[in-house]
Amino acid sequence: MSANIVALLYLVSAILFILALRGLSSPESSRRGNILAMIGMTIAVATTVVSLHITHVTSYGAILAAVVIGGGIGLLIAFRIKMAAMPQLIAAFHSLVGLAAVLVAAAAFYHPEAYGIASASGQIETASRIEMALGIAIGAITFSGSVVAFAKLQALVSGNPVVFPGQHILNLILGLVAIGLIGFFVKTQSTEVFWIMTALTFGLGFLLIIPIGGADMPVVISMLNSYSGWAAAATGFTLENTALIITGALVGSSGAILSYIMCRAMNRSFFSVILGGFGGEGAGPAANKGDRPVKAGSAEDAAFIMKNAGSVIIVPGYGMAVALAQHAVREMADILKEQGVKVSYAIHPVAGRMPGHMNVLLAEANVPYDDVFELEAINSDFRTTDVAFVIGANDVTNPAARDDPSSPIYGMPILDVDKAKTVLFVKRSLAPGYAGIDNDLFYNENTMMLFGDAKRMTEEIVKAL
Repeated sequence: MSANIVALLYLVSAILFILALRGLSSPESSRRGNILAMIGMTIAVATTVVSLHITHVTSYGAILAAVVIGGGIGLLIAFRIKMAAMPQLIAAFHSLVGLAAVLVAAAAFYHPEAYGIASASGQIETASRIEMALGIAIGAITFSGSVVAFAKLQALVSGNPVVFPGQHILNLILGLVAIGLIGFFVKTQSTEVFWIMTALTFGLGFLLIIPIGGADMPVVISMLNSYSGWAAAATGFTLENTALIITGALVGSSGAILSYIMCRAMNRSFFSVILGGFGGEGAGPAANKGDRPVKAGSAEDAAFIMKNAGSVIIVPGYGMAVALAQHAVREMADILKEQGVKVSYAIHPVAGRMPGHMNVLLAEANVPYDDVFELEAINSDFRTTDVAFVIGANDVTNPAARDDPSSPIYGMPILDVDKAKTVLFVKRSLAPGYAGIDNDLFYNENTMMLFGDAKRMTEEIVKAL
């Protein structure tokens, strides 16, 4: 295959990737975006394999075997994974991208002639050393950071922030040392420095993520997504693969932009995410509010209130995802619509554990896209709605973020559900959310707590309706 045809096919795949990102910007077009991305990746992989000019049939067999094994594992995971576990799956995938970048860089370091990056003297070219070092550093940080995120999301370790005195200073020192090692490796091509740099950045990724609490995981996921993209781009330079460079740059830049948007949604600093301090100070133990009265109700009470309402806004959260209650929620909404009630869904940008988590769950339950609104579009409607039905959301509805300057989450934009005439709050208990603070909404005069499993409670409401 000629170089011009390879370049043309890579260009086609790059265009498909860009169109895929455009499609993923909306739930309505996301399925088409995924299909375009798969077509683009198929073209890119096939073009790469053909352009390698492999002479041994056994090499093609090895590549085919790797594709079948990897594709089979991915297919099995896709069929078996629950929607509630999607965030940790994404974190696991990010770790694999980071590890792949490190392994490719290591292979290129030991066999530069196979990658065409060796100079006449046998040394690796300076530009390739820079690309290699960046690929290792970003890839190692992505791998270890994603492993920690996965462990927290999967509850293999505590989701609470792990902090210790001098943590930020230590991270800063390690970061500066890593930069120094990169420069020293580029200058000397030392094997010892290569592995010291690799080990250090693996450790740095671990230290950057452990101080981040569960409430901030949506931003962590998007930031790790960005890291994995830049790691892939650096690997693309090492392999001199245009498609990988473009793909990595698209993922890296879009992930960074999404992280910035998420930070604004939580009133956090973008740079504190990069430096690993995000969420470390914000989370803390629940404040001692004393024994305050709580109004508890039943499914029959909730059904009576909602069927006599003119409008209901449903606010889904991670509790809905854990209970797999999205289908019951849609069924409840359909019955209310049949009875003449106006039903809408309000989505907070960081509801759940990854960007778009609630949108994906509602789309899986075939909730009409026209009924789903983001925070900015629907927040003012709470003042005129009869019922706000909160199912599993917590921190994103806490009035303390708006009204209490002493609150750790003060300044974070929230859904103003407390402004509704009646708030029905489905939750197992009065336990605090991921931010670790009490939710004042539980104790409001217009709030009725519906204690129990989100799916079971919603199904009981459906029966009562």
